[in-house]
Amino acid sequence: MAGLRLGPLLRYADGSCATVWVETSGPCTAEVRCADGARGTSGTFRVAGHHYALVPVDGLTPGTATEYEVLLDGVSVWPPPDSRFPPSVIATPTDDDGMRVAFGSCRWAAPPAGGKDPVGPDALDTLSARVAADPGGARPDVLLLLGDQVYADEVSDATRQWISGRRDLERPPGDQVADYEEYTRLYYESWLDPEVRWLLSTVPSCMIFDDHDVVDDWNTSAAWLADMRATDWWQERLLSGLMSYWVYQQLGNLSPDELAADPLYAAVRETPDGTAALRAFAARADADPASVRWSYRRDFGRTRLLMVDSRAARVLEEDRRTMLDPGEAAWLREQIMDGRGDTDGPATGSGTGEGDAGAGRGAYDHLLIGTSLPWLLPHLVHDVEAWNSAICGGERGARWARLGERIRRGADLEHWSAFPSSFEALGDLIAEAGTGPGAPATVSVLSGDVHHAYVAEPSWPGRTPDARVAQLTCSPVHNSVPLSIRLGFRFGWSATARALGRRIARHGRCAPPTVSWRRTGGPWFGNQIMTLTLRGRSARLRLEQARANRDGAHVLRTITDRELAQPE
Repeated sequence: MAGLRLGPLLRYADGSCATVWVETSGPCTAEVRCADGARGTSGTFRVAGHHYALVPVDGLTPGTATEYEVLLDGVSVWPPPDSRFPPSVIATPTDDDGMRVAFGSCRWAAPPAGGKDPVGPDALDTLSARVAADPGGARPDVLLLLGDQVYADEVSDATRQWISGRRDLERPPGDQVADYEEYTRLYYESWLDPEVRWLLSTVPSCMIFDDHDVVDDWNTSAAWLADMRATDWWQERLLSGLMSYWVYQQLGNLSPDELAADPLYAAVRETPDGTAALRAFAARADADPASVRWSYRRDFGRTRLLMVDSRAARVLEEDRRTMLDPGEAAWLREQIMDGRGDTDGPATGSGTGEGDAGAGRGAYDHLLIGTSLPWLLPHLVHDVEAWNSAICGGERGARWARLGERIRRGADLEHWSAFPSSFEALGDLIAEAGTGPGAPATVSVLSGDVHHAYVAEPSWPGRTPDARVAQLTCSPVHNSVPLSIRLGFRFGWSATARALGRRIARHGRCAPPTVSWRRTGGPWFGNQIMTLTLRGRSARLRLEQARANRDGAHVLRTITDRELAQPE
């Protein structure tokens, strides 16, 4: 009889349907049965010896929250009989309820050794404990995990010991993850954490990868990629990373309609073993990144979320280097502008959870652009990355270009500012989307990666968007923040650093950016999570950090709570 190995994870949810992801110990039929009568079933599919199901649940009632259980071949496996948590629920909020969007990134899931956590309290664990303690209280309507859900290149002691039982750690890639089976170990370690497991079973989630999901500084440059492809371990690592991401993260990002139209999902489910089909897909994604789109759109009533792949969609050749390939850039523009220009009547558009915009309104009141890498960085960091991009491109000759490549890799210079044309294009698109009679109330760029949190607000000479535009960066959820990072980023925002950055940019003959920005909050350091509360055209931002009380209990303490947009 099959058992539940991992999950359930409540992934997609709208007013009438949801999907629930599980991993099982063998082939079976997975069923989700709700207390209000809604239900769904799905047979498992197999990849690399593991069995999974993504169960669509239909017939949900908008504006309700219903408890659910998971059954495998008719036997109840969730919730566990000895669970100390409240029942898992599927909630379907309406537009009138508003929207709470919690987000963060960079969760190193290593369990504490000897009861002491070397990187401090886990913000997701602490959020879970708070929600569980008051199941009828305020909770996130969706959780956005903005990258580094697992660390393929920085494993725990327990995982290192487990890997050593499979292969020789003296051979590359050493104690880093090598194949699909080892990736599954990372997900078990992360998602079997009792608090996180329960939280992900009851709060819908949207995910996107960042570099550590594959390797630090993934796709930094064409030269970096060539060096990686010359190793004898990179191909298996990359294919396994993409395959496991598709199974554990990407499938749940998609709506039931998108899943029904996905040829890969159909192929994997229709064969006794989907490994070959999924591996061929990953190989195509490696050979031609433009052939695959990992980015996706979700509409929550009148809030539009665009999760943007800022890792695999890059064009790396120095003479045409961009963060997004042309097809990806066109897709992003299309999704942002879909319904945006409708000022004569109700808005229409693709996606789920569409609302009636009404005359003179666009299709959404709030635009969220989820990109793991911040668009707006401390000014010194921005200028150094722009300078580095210029000299790597040959602006100061071949000798400087070789030095620039070494600096780029050593200092992790590969954010949006290291792709100047893409930085400018995103800024222009945001300004356009935020201007005019159909503009949303807010445009928020949600990011992580840089192991601190801050708020930055842009401005454009000669144009003032009608929307409130903000870069909202929140990282890490659970990881270390070395003193060097604290000092470096504090200095990076200073006036002295800004002047130094301008001098460095002039050496690279860099054109000044057409957008300027100022830090309006932070920097804040710690294990933390941000929450946007969106109601009508109002928006409120809260940052909370996980702290240990004197009695050892972990709590979330509010660091900042501010309005981004006031009710009209």
